[in-house]
Amino acid sequence: MAFHPWHSLAEEPPILVPEIGLSLRVRLPPEMSGGVLTVIDTENAPGHGPPLHRHGETEVFRVLQGRYLFEVDGRRFEAGAGDVVCIPGGAAHAFLNLTDAPARQTIQILPGMDALGFFTGMGALMRGGIPARDVLNSFGARWGVEFLGPPLRR
Repeated sequence: MAFHPWHSLAEEPPILVPEIGLSLRVRLPPEMSGGVLTVIDTENAPGHGPPLHRHGETEVFRVLQGRYLFEVDGRRFEAGAGDVVCIPGGAAHAFLNLTDAPARQTIQILPGMDALGFFTGMGALMRGGIPARDVLNSFGARWGVEFLGPPLRR
């Protein structure tokens, strides 16, 4: 397992996916945990979030700032600063920043995944607009991510 100094990760520029209002930093890549865990910090623009999707990894969200609407397997609920939301692997999910300001989360992904590769690729794929679902799914197949629908709306 390679060792990466924590400070070098903190200095990396964020990955930007403006089409879904996302700014993201990988805080712990999977190689630092032997593939067990990935940790990312996200900032979501007001009224934005990812398309409805599912994947095999479990995600544990800790809301740091703002308020989110989550949808998990068709059930909707809100979470605010300090709340923790656990989404089991295989669950269809999406979330939306409900506030008028940027909202932030720390997300643990178990087992770890190549978040740097996935989100950098997603940013390039979405440059200019969110592509059709079949294009998203062709891209997501490499990571085992299935896109099921558009981003949430209120």
